[in-house]
Amino acid sequence: MSVAFRRESDDEHMEPKFELPIPPGPNWVTARGLRLTREQVEALEAADLTGVDEETVKKHRRELRYWRTRLATADVRPVPDGEAVAFGTRVTYRLNGREKTVTLVGDDEADPNEGRISFTSPLARAMMDAEPGERVDFGGKSDAVEIVAIEIAGED
Repeated sequence: MSVAFRRESDDEHMEPKFELPIPPGPNWVTARGLRLTREQVEALEAADLTGVDEETVKKHRRELRYWRTRLATADVRPVPDGEAVAFGTRVTYRLNGREKTVTLVGDDEADPNEGRISFTSPLARAMMDAEPGERVDFGGKSDAVEIVAIEIAGED
């Protein structure tokens, strides 16, 4: 039989497994974000992997490494003064005639469906340091976003 038709093993044809990607930049977190990260690490460390297949164990360990790294690098930001859009503020804004409210949080805490967006998102970056009544450029349009109100975000 020709060498071209022989397979050594199935492993050499499998997709490689990579670490979970760490978002670039600082790992800013709110007090809530730090609590959630700790809870995630504790839950993963407490998981009983007895009798679980090897692939699931590898996935679990990869996830645990990610969350341990995020916990170790977490930088709890001070509570903002609420005068301008900043990390940890809840911002009500108007875009395309629609009013919305979002809270600026860390990458791992972000959940757009719950109204929490990452401080690194394009919208958050556009609004950063703006004050109520101010208009900022967004999406290639000048004065596209109007800041309606700012408040200090709570624990939620």
